[in-house]
Amino acid sequence: MALPKYKTSRANTHSRRANWKATAAQTVTCANCGAPTLPHMACPSCGSFRGRTYRSAIQPAHTK
Repeated sequence: MALPKYKTSRANTHSRRANWKATAAQTVTCANCGAPTLPHMACPSCGSFRGRTYRSAIQPAHTK
């Protein structure tokens, strides 16, 4: 296995790693409640997707 002959400088290392960026997930608004949701997924707040309700919305126990 080949080994590098010289140490890679910090500038070269940082400039190479500068292209590794995370991108934010694209969201769409729910047609039922208007909350932001991931596309092709059921809404986490109301549980609807394409006009159908797949689960009832879960309310936290500590709210009254």
